[in-house]
Amino acid sequence: MKYVLRLVFSLLFSISLFSQENTKEIYYENESLENVLSDIEKTFNVNFSYPSELITHKKISLKKDQRTLDELLFEISLITDIQFKKLSDTYYYLTLGKVEEIAEVIVKSYLTQGISKNKDATFQLNPNKLGLLAGLTETDILESIQQLPGVTSIDETATSFSVRGGTSDQNRVLWDNITIYHTGHLFGMVSVFNPNIAQKITFYNKGTNAKFGDRVSSVIDITTSTKIEEKPQLELGFNGINTDVFLELPILKNKLSIQASFRRSYEDVYETETFKKYEQKAFQHTKIDGEYFYFKDYNLKINYNLNKNNNLYLSLIHIDNDLENDFSDNTLNEKYEDILDSENDGYNLQWNKKWSENTSQKTYISLSNYRFNYNFITTQNNTFISDFSKTNTISDLTFATDFLINLNNNNSLNIGYQSSEKEVEFLFKEVKDILYILDKNNSTINTHAIYSGYSYKNSKLFDIYAGIRTNYYTKLNEIRFEPRIILNKELSDNLKIQLTGEVKNQNISQIDETILSDLSLERKLWRLADGNNFPIINSVQVSSGATYSKNNWTTDFDIYYKKINGITALSLGFLNPTDNIFHKGKQKVIGFDFYLKKKFNNRLQSWISYGFLDVKNKYNGLNNNTYFTANTEIKHAISASLGYKINDFQLALGWKWRSGKPLTDLDVDNNGNAYYDGINTERLPYYHRLDLSSTYKFSFTKNGTTKGKIGLSIRNIYNNKNHISTEFSGNNTIDDPIKVIEKHAIGITPNFMFRVYF
Repeated sequence: MKYVLRLVFSLLFSISLFSQENTKEIYYENESLENVLSDIEKTFNVNFSYPSELITHKKISLKKDQRTLDELLFEISLITDIQFKKLSDTYYYLTLGKVEEIAEVIVKSYLTQGISKNKDATFQLNPNKLGLLAGLTETDILESIQQLPGVTSIDETATSFSVRGGTSDQNRVLWDNITIYHTGHLFGMVSVFNPNIAQKITFYNKGTNAKFGDRVSSVIDITTSTKIEEKPQLELGFNGINTDVFLELPILKNKLSIQASFRRSYEDVYETETFKKYEQKAFQHTKIDGEYFYFKDYNLKINYNLNKNNNLYLSLIHIDNDLENDFSDNTLNEKYEDILDSENDGYNLQWNKKWSENTSQKTYISLSNYRFNYNFITTQNNTFISDFSKTNTISDLTFATDFLINLNNNNSLNIGYQSSEKEVEFLFKEVKDILYILDKNNSTINTHAIYSGYSYKNSKLFDIYAGIRTNYYTKLNEIRFEPRIILNKELSDNLKIQLTGEVKNQNISQIDETILSDLSLERKLWRLADGNNFPIINSVQVSSGATYSKNNWTTDFDIYYKKINGITALSLGFLNPTDNIFHKGKQKVIGFDFYLKKKFNNRLQSWISYGFLDVKNKYNGLNNNTYFTANTEIKHAISASLGYKINDFQLALGWKWRSGKPLTDLDVDNNGNAYYDGINTERLPYYHRLDLSSTYKFSFTKNGTTKGKIGLSIRNIYNNKNHISTEFSGNNTIDDPIKVIEKHAIGITPNFMFRVYF
């Protein structure tokens, strides 16, 4: 295997020696936009069309750097709020953008093209411009975020990822203002978001804008396009998992358009090798075999420009997973049936109002409905024996309005109000001869929040964002204050430092339920805080970091400390067979993220990242009330990638290595009794894998009106058998024997894609 790797790396470096990207060294100092556009036309052989008043009195300053045309136009858009609409490979039409918050870029092409790190402490991903990431043939929004430092998926799924030591339910995921509670298809192996309709993803892992609440680890804000396209667009594609279609249709010129997408797995028609590998990983150690399973999602977006100052947007998203499985035990003449249905519907109506050149308002009302239903039915000799079922439902209704005021070029202010109502219900029951209610809860929380944020820029001193959010939880009669701050200082043209601090609260979280469930895949259920057994989770985080860029080298690091109060744990099974209760606790996190990137001739680039994490938990009544290592602690994690691009061909090779997951080591005697010395005192073996991806774009027609794209990826090239978890079931009662369940990551897995653009 090592000889194959040497060959691949040698090939890439050899190609880089004679390759050269279509980039130019660009530098402007207080130059008129008219002269800048004229210079770009000559330099890149393109043409711009625009009304003359659009560029009047506008000046541009850009530091000397190598830039592609796309990178140059993107930077000009950030400075001037002018949007470049591409009509063909050589013609662009310029329009004025709306008053909105525009993030200034600290690092462009972070990891790859289409990912940037911004001054407001966010990462921004643009799916339509996103370069290739190793292991992916198409953009998976959540898996792309996992490539960033400080983000780790311990169970190797797209959805159950940890941000700076937090749990996955501490990540808030928004789709056009709609909070999504079910984020994964195929039990988390594929994210539910179709990247072909998403326009921008903003990822907050620190210094979160005060307009966002309700989670203590991160926010992933996904938005779709608000543009009215002039021509219809149609995309069709498929890969080894699913097929999809995307349509954008203008109805009234410059007034009304519709965007729609539909995606569905086709395993029930034909099962590819890729899908088999995903299933083997998801269904290991279960009785799921010969199942009927499929997933689907669809999105609808209507954009309507009433006039130049008023815009309406209507968004709809539907997410659906269905599974039916039959299993028979011929020795007992028993039949078992698993039936699972999980759905998330979302709706959002938004009104954007431009009151003046410097003042705008955004108002929306959104609704998210989540439904989870699972049944485990047992029959014997065709006679009903039992039906165990669990359900979980969420209704999340939110109203918000937000004002953004640009006071001048260096000062802006946003003020807003949000009101939300969450109703959450879960029920565990079993029907045998009679109905048994094992556990149930139905509760509602109304939250009112007001917030304000102030942004100040001063190139000689520092840039600052300061925000405050105040939450009032009516049922709990609690008020929580959440200050946020970001400080930026540019020490030189190449060196920038950043300090952040934030306080956040969370009133909804997941519990881990394992009783009487044959299907252990979907065992986490949502519930609301009640102020007693389940308090509101509170987090305080501070961080400091620096970014240095020069001569196509970029380095970025961040040190952070986080303290969380109000977390809960259930002492099921071997921890305590006589006391299955919830325990309240707290957590402390210390971490360090490091990133280094080098560009070679602007065609070949490589990067490496390292993350250190120390996460300790303490719960009342567990581990003698002392701190122990948290399940989410991955002490050391390294990622490295090599990417190559020439014209329409891309290649990416990536390697991941990390410490093993913490493990509680059990000794079980002949009578099935368990003995352990402390919680999470051991670790699983370290994890590592190598991934490869490649794509190629081409045209079906000479005029380029119909284009295509093909791709191939291989995950875990050398088929390493990564041990990702050791779990223990049983011991929920005194005479219940303990079973050891060892789970492994996915083996070598090929995937492919084919896509047509009309």
